[in-house]
Amino acid sequence: MTIEEILAGESKNVEFKVQRPKDSSKYMKTVVAFSNGEGGRIVFGVDDGSRKVVGIPKDIVFSEIDAITTAISDSCEPVVIPDVYLQSIDDKTIIIAEISAGKQRPYYIKSLGIKDGTYIRVSGTSRPAGRDLTAEMYYEDEGRSYDKVIRKDLTVTDEEIAELCHQMKEVAVANAKSKTQTETIRNVTKNVLLSWGLLAEAEDGSIHPTNGYVFLLGKDEFLSQIQCGMFKGTTRAVFIDKREYSGPLWKQIDDAFQFVLRNIHLGARLEGIYRKDIYELPPDSIRELIINAVMNCSFLQNSRIQVAIYDDRLEITSPGGLMPGVTLDKMKEGYSKIRNRALAHAFSYMNLIEAWGSGIPKLLESMQEYGLREPEFCDLEIGFRINLYRKTEDKKSEITQVELIAGDEPDREHSENEKEPKRSQKGAKKEPKKSRKREPKDGAEIRNGILQRMQENPAITQLKLMEEFELTRKRVQIIIKDLQKNGFVERQGSNRSGKWVVKKEE
Repeated sequence: MTIEEILAGESKNVEFKVQRPKDSSKYMKTVVAFSNGEGGRIVFGVDDGSRKVVGIPKDIVFSEIDAITTAISDSCEPVVIPDVYLQSIDDKTIIIAEISAGKQRPYYIKSLGIKDGTYIRVSGTSRPAGRDLTAEMYYEDEGRSYDKVIRKDLTVTDEEIAELCHQMKEVAVANAKSKTQTETIRNVTKNVLLSWGLLAEAEDGSIHPTNGYVFLLGKDEFLSQIQCGMFKGTTRAVFIDKREYSGPLWKQIDDAFQFVLRNIHLGARLEGIYRKDIYELPPDSIRELIINAVMNCSFLQNSRIQVAIYDDRLEITSPGGLMPGVTLDKMKEGYSKIRNRALAHAFSYMNLIEAWGSGIPKLLESMQEYGLREPEFCDLEIGFRINLYRKTEDKKSEITQVELIAGDEPDREHSENEKEPKRSQKGAKKEPKKSRKREPKDGAEIRNGILQRMQENPAITQLKLMEEFELTRKRVQIIIKDLQKNGFVERQGSNRSGKWVVKKEE
């Protein structure tokens, strides 16, 4: 402990005490919180308010060490063995009780019991863990995965199992990147689901779903949801658009991914004579981060995955902090632990994930290629957040900006998996209803299609183009403006009775 560390004040891993409290429970909460987290140090002889070193009288220092060691050893369950030692700072003696991260969590104050005596460290303070986090610590340190826990209160039929197997294979084929990969996809069976932990066999031989099965199919409508929001500015004060996606997890992931793509900027760069559309953030990384958020989500917590878009960043937050043994530095190097191992097996089969642990290193590389700052990783103790920062006006991309296209306006026609209060406006002109489908990945295909329709039908309206190409009004207007700017088409006559004249093809 240095004077600089003392001046920095209390933190996630450091707590100060002027002296040893007579009531040991006043610091025992911190002891179990450190044991349940990454460890830490309690420093006796430093005032936490002024950060002044007051020291421990030398004539009692050894008896104080004995008292601290005994109190910690006798008060915690499982037993915590601290490393208690002396240190001299400015000719004053302080006592440091160093607590290591425990390997038998949850640790709790014996006299209070596991329900009320389990504490965790959050933002430099020790707080009750609560039932859900206490259970999560138990599963993690027992080497168990909560999504593999059997649900004996639920039943599943052979028909339902067969339908899930069929759906998973369809998703796997759709996500295959090559013919060779498609040919390697095998059928999923009940036994495969049992081996993954999506199904489990009870003592009487009956087959039941596990938590993973429930979450995978989105049958828990509260926990198995992804919340998405777009905000004005850099805080959550003003919503521009918000969605809550439910249904099967693979569908939620795609819905959340498409939500982000609709609401970030789409630009372009010229490669030779060809124009290539490019998003301001790497799409593959966005998709993988959403998938990772699901695989590492703590379904024991009364919270949901959140995807938030601000003017300056994309923020993805998942309930559940870093797994034991995982640090931010290790994670950047490709080290990973999976919280939901049954779901991870399913995602791997469905070609939603590739190599284990490759996501974060690839993200760092992609952000560098895009000329963006390094992502921000935030360990929130009971959650984990990644911020991808968008471009600012004073930091231009290396991309040649033919046109910077804002993402689509929020759709007002929702799929059955999107929940949002219905709105109506009297006198508002209704746009044609359309079933939103994923747009082609190649924006040039849309542009060429619009040019072709203008050539075939010079009187075609924007509303008709919206309906045929399943685009928003704003997207159609932006594409037409870009075509006019680059000399591909011009408008002759009035908006009501005029016509399109195609000058050249792309």
